[in-house]
Amino acid sequence: MYLADRSAPSGAKTAPPDRGPGRAPAVTSTVLALGTVSLITDVSSEMVTAVLPLYLIAGLGLSPLGFGALDGLYNGVSALVQLTGGHLADRVRNHKLVAGIGYGLSALCKPLLLLAHSLGPISVILALERTGKGLRTAPRDALISLSAPDELQGRAFGVHRAMDTTGALLGPLAAFLILGIAADGYDAVFGVSACVAVLGVVVLMLFVPSGAGDTGPRPAAAAPPAARPAPARPNPVRLRDAAALLRLPRLRALGLCAVLLGLTTVSDAFVYLLLQRRTGIDDQWFPLLPLGTAAVFLLLAVPAGALADRIGRRTVFLTGHALLLAAYGLLLWAPDWPALPYLVLALHGMFYAATDGVLPAAVGATVPESLRATGLALVGTGQALARFACSLAFGGAWTLWGTGPALAAAAAGLLCCAAVAGYVLRPVPPVPATPAAPTAPAALTAPDPARRP
Repeated sequence: MYLADRSAPSGAKTAPPDRGPGRAPAVTSTVLALGTVSLITDVSSEMVTAVLPLYLIAGLGLSPLGFGALDGLYNGVSALVQLTGGHLADRVRNHKLVAGIGYGLSALCKPLLLLAHSLGPISVILALERTGKGLRTAPRDALISLSAPDELQGRAFGVHRAMDTTGALLGPLAAFLILGIAADGYDAVFGVSACVAVLGVVVLMLFVPSGAGDTGPRPAAAAPPAARPAPARPNPVRLRDAAALLRLPRLRALGLCAVLLGLTTVSDAFVYLLLQRRTGIDDQWFPLLPLGTAAVFLLLAVPAGALADRIGRRTVFLTGHALLLAAYGLLLWAPDWPALPYLVLALHGMFYAATDGVLPAAVGATVPESLRATGLALVGTGQALARFACSLAFGGAWTLWGTGPALAAAAAGLLCCAAVAGYVLRPVPPVPATPAAPTAPAALTAPDPARRP
């Protein structure tokens, strides 16, 4: 770990160090530091998430329908705030600052849960926590993207997602351990979660560079400040520049496909409920189902990202949705095999490994550096809102038609949307520039790589 070279302009990307022939370059220390922050923060967040349904329903008497609506509303708030966080980070040209505000706001909310014992204050605290999550997501992903060359974006995001998922695995286990040994279990979980969240913010402040990329150590014989030319001051990012991102054909294609596929991606909670009903898993084992998905995701996130860099992100991204479709098929038509739960959870984890980091890697290779966080926020927000709409639609279909027809409709929709995505994301040969062609805005003059999404 190192402190950032503050002489480099924010957003500058430097060449990775020469590691000799035949050796693949490792991910940068920026990625590892952000992965550590996400691991620690996810331990804190998932500790609360693991006990929150029981606390609100059993402790405060909230109905399951009310909790579902509350959770859906907060997820929607988090998705919308991503746009603000992404644009603000690009505008002030300090992704670490905006990400730190988001992490700090989420950390501040954890000890406040110790003081709130009614639904109203808890709702406000959870809304603020989701706001912090929304603020930090796009700047954090922009820092990852800007610290890695285009050909290694998938590996960088894969490493980060693997470390992030490690925290998602450890958080629920820590919460259940604390509930088993502490006299006042819920308050103990909230207190420990607050301490862990503060640790994540400290790691961010100390070890994540302030610049966009991994600049490496300062040379031993650096020129004196007077001998170096002053860097040109970049033009400020405006809202019109952010809106002009949608004029990039490849970004439009990625955003459209993310929304279409999100509209047919059944939420994790529904997948676990369907699996329990299909296989008769006992209630005491139900909390362990997300750990199965997370374990497979953890094992395959880095290999899937590296494979996407090697053979093309479009192929890996669409394969991930094919694996999800296979999981739907098993839930619908597979016989009652003893291995059925393991197969479904494995396919579910493989789906996330092939898509969760590959999509931002594709966006990062498409969007100019000066608007990287904004582009990531546009696609991420569209996908999150589409998945929220799918959850509402699937819940309504389950209520009206039952589980089988609802899942069959989702599977048919996923198949159609995947076919559309495969066509939209097909490789397109670059069009040679002509002298008469109109020029793009200054912020969008970076090439639009169409070789892969």
